[in-house]
Amino acid sequence: MRPTAVQPLRYAINVTLDGCCHHEAGLPPDAESMAFWTDELRRSDTLLYGRVTYEMMQSAWRRPASGVWPDWMDAADIAFADVIDAIPKSVVSNTLEVVDWNAERTNGDLRTAVEALKARPGRGISLGGVALPAALAELGLIDEYTFVVHPVVAGRGPRLLDGLHDQLALELVERREFASGAVAQRYRPAAVPIGTSVPTGGSGA
Repeated sequence: MRPTAVQPLRYAINVTLDGCCHHEAGLPPDAESMAFWTDELRRSDTLLYGRVTYEMMQSAWRRPASGVWPDWMDAADIAFADVIDAIPKSVVSNTLEVVDWNAERTNGDLRTAVEALKARPGRGISLGGVALPAALAELGLIDEYTFVVHPVVAGRGPRLLDGLHDQLALELVERREFASGAVAQRYRPAAVPIGTSVPTGGSGA
């Protein structure tokens, strides 16, 4: 029997040269980077956030009750906001009682909940944040990693995938340089973990 297809879970985040993932670190967004992140969102049908990231993104990108985006937004910001505002969201939280902004709440066992989400029909799930992705990487549930590396040393802040107990082996599948000096690097989990011996042929006798 053919195995049931599952949606890919894709983690993407901005990161500085010293591994900081704080949302205020790195270069200011420009039209090129905003277009990149808008296209990243368009690859998926669902956004997966923890409570902190959900609340932060909602405060910045939810469409105002008036229906009119604020004056500080330019065309690139509005394109991003239009996409993120409309995408269904799943929020992993045991403390939030109610979520809105086109969202559902996910709680209970993390592996079971995310595997069920991946089993739904769809093109993919976009994962954001810091703590939740580290937990999901530890469980081996992330299918793709995209890091936009900024030419900045932050010196402080939460670190990329901090807390992993085992080494994570990744294969580079795509690389893109931005005019700003930032570099987008896309990875998938390596087929053979680092440190594993690969047979080279022969009987071994």
